[in-house]
Amino acid sequence: MQNTKIQEEWFSKGEQYAREINEMVDFGEKNGWENWKGKEPEDTRSNLAEAVFNLLKTANQNGDTETFRAEFPPAHTPIIPLMENRSQSIEQLHLISDEKIVFMTGTSYEKRQAYLLDHDQVTPLDENIQAIGKSKQDHVFAVATAGKISMYKGWDGELINEFLLDKTIELGITELIPFNDGSKVILVTSFGIYLISTSEEKLIHPINEDNEEDWTPDIDMENAALSNDNSYIVVGDQSYDHRILDPEGNTLGAVGAQSSYPHFCLFAKDDSQMITNSCHFYNGMTIGINADQYVGADIEAYTESDDYTIIDEEMRVYAGTATEDYYILGDAYGYIKAFDKKGNRLWRHFLGSTISGMTLSDDGKTLWVGAHSGILHQLKLDQDRRDPQSIGNANLYEEFRLLIWKEEPQIWKW
Repeated sequence: MQNTKIQEEWFSKGEQYAREINEMVDFGEKNGWENWKGKEPEDTRSNLAEAVFNLLKTANQNGDTETFRAEFPPAHTPIIPLMENRSQSIEQLHLISDEKIVFMTGTSYEKRQAYLLDHDQVTPLDENIQAIGKSKQDHVFAVATAGKISMYKGWDGELINEFLLDKTIELGITELIPFNDGSKVILVTSFGIYLISTSEEKLIHPINEDNEEDWTPDIDMENAALSNDNSYIVVGDQSYDHRILDPEGNTLGAVGAQSSYPHFCLFAKDDSQMITNSCHFYNGMTIGINADQYVGADIEAYTESDDYTIIDEEMRVYAGTATEDYYILGDAYGYIKAFDKKGNRLWRHFLGSTISGMTLSDDGKTLWVGAHSGILHQLKLDQDRRDPQSIGNANLYEEFRLLIWKEEPQIWKW
């Protein structure tokens, strides 16, 4: 009887909150947020969180998560108290094949753990793995362990190259981006962005242009992207504008921030456009540059121009991926949103916490999204919504989410 009461309250209050928040967001987007006069909806279910979490664990132990999901549609806000000291970043998500991905928990300055997710089964990998990257084409994986980066043709495939690290050996790795042929890898760290090959560890960002004696490559919000055909590299950070480089790291062009701080970059699936995001607090602006402008690009900061397309004027983007037709971007507020190359927003969907990683299946139908909440979501695109309490207007079917928390002895499926 007690469980029935909890279920009824969780379901009814969740349905009301989702309806009210969706109505508010719809109004704000159509009429301008300054015209919203109502009060902000409030999710009042935090008092149920502990009991619901215990029921979730029981459902996992009994192999009955499908029934639980139908009775207790997942939500983010009520379980925020449970995340304290438990949540962790889920990042470096990479597709292996079909319904199989690899991912990392923890940030560059924390002890990390790599996992393999095969359908809904999670397997921890070698605890010595410090970072994982995957090429844009040809399924080359880069795996960093102490002092070296190993390049494999396919996951668990042939070792095709190995880079022994010297001056970058102690650096925490924000991101690894291998070239399609395994000949080089971009090493992104908060102490500079490097182009690693068998012959050198070349600092490609930032550059000490004035030859200052006390200069160091320490940076924040470090970010980089490699075009799908490996013809162009983009690099940026909080203090330096995005620069477009050739495959050897030589500067070809520059893209000034249209918000305060350069924060993210990504190429379209066909390399016909490159987008850069700059942020200010939790908001930001994303612009697109067409491929015929990469060489010689000179986009002035904070200046309106016909040389770029405004993709979005709201998001501080933390992660993203590109489908054949559009971008999917994840922001600081826990939303994922889709935009086409002209800047039309196609849909939005709320997951709950700052988005920290994303990968897409080869057929473009399955999307995995990691968040700083310590939750990994597996979503089917272009399918009817599963949960009546979804926040957003996207046709997304969430197959499951995994709670991968620090203090838990196991991973919970919801």
